[in-house]
Amino acid sequence: PGDSYGVLPRPCRALVLLNPQSGAGRALEDFQAVVQPMLAEADIATTVFVTERPHHAHEKVRDEDLSQWDTLVVMAGDGLLYEVVNGLMERPDWEDTMKKPLCILPGGSGNALAASINHYAGNDHVAKKKLLTNCTFILCKGLHTQMDLVSLSTASGKRLFSFLGFGWGFISDVDIDSEKYRRLGNARFTLGTLQCLAKLRVYQGRLSYLPAGPEQGTPSPPRDPPPPVTNGQAGHLLPPAGTEAAGALPTDSLLVPLSQPVPAHWTVVPEEEFVTVYAIYQSHLGTNLLMAPAARLHDGCIHLFYLRAGISRVALLKLFLAMARGTHLDLNCPHLHYVPVRAFRLEPRVASGIMTVDGEALPCEPVQG
Repeated sequence: PGDSYGVLPRPCRALVLLNPQSGAGRALEDFQAVVQPMLAEADIATTVFVTERPHHAHEKVRDEDLSQWDTLVVMAGDGLLYEVVNGLMERPDWEDTMKKPLCILPGGSGNALAASINHYAGNDHVAKKKLLTNCTFILCKGLHTQMDLVSLSTASGKRLFSFLGFGWGFISDVDIDSEKYRRLGNARFTLGTLQCLAKLRVYQGRLSYLPAGPEQGTPSPPRDPPPPVTNGQAGHLLPPAGTEAAGALPTDSLLVPLSQPVPAHWTVVPEEEFVTVYAIYQSHLGTNLLMAPAARLHDGCIHLFYLRAGISRVALLKLFLAMARGTHLDLNCPHLHYVPVRAFRLEPRVASGIMTVDGEALPCEPVQG
């Protein structure tokens, strides 16, 4: 309800960015066997760009004249789409280019966005070739709508744009530690979860957030937004509000610089010992992990989960098993907290543990989004 859709032209020209190494290494084979015949039937002409190294797709979409294509299609895992989104946001004409429809076809091991879009489309939960067929069929139909992006700023001055989620602690450890089992496909996460459970760690830091709606006992936010954050990515330092040059990136109007305390109307979590913190903006964290059942493609909301220290390994395993069905919140686990927010800040006490954005590793440092 309330969603407005555009439709791709017919005939349609698509640039397909494909990582042959993603997931179990079958993306090119699956594209030729499953996707290409369907696209030909739907009058979608493809130019296939096969990536040869990390950041290859990032450079391609940042530097290329994209006017010759009606849509950009990513056939890989979520990591390649993250490259594409950040490459597009580095273009001087990012505002126009970001209106070009993006399509994800699952070719990785996690495939969280593809699983989320399949879920939003009202399809049954499926995986592997069936999920690929469903997502290709969505592309063939040509309907497209808007999707939220989250702007992340780090203490070292990076500005990143994220479509899926930001994590720290257990979930990020599983994601990165299981990379070595990539050839197992989605099963790599099951193996990684069991290994990380065996050496369960606690992470110390401060978590703060701006609730999406008024929380009980908290004052209403002031009418004037706080000053924007001014630390940007190299070459993307943000000017003060109101002085943006053409092509300047949008200001983080809900955030103050990381060097300043969070505004008074934010909530600061009293606990400072966590097993994991995860801010997700789509429904699925992986093909078989329905983490935020309430999430939608553009609900203007960050779904913030945090798990306090003290949870047993058995209780943690039960939560992850329930997450396969999206029923983990029904367990009423006293250590698990969920709150819809508009912005958040995480300040680790020491630089330990892995941080991830859209499944890609980040240095451990204060970050806000």
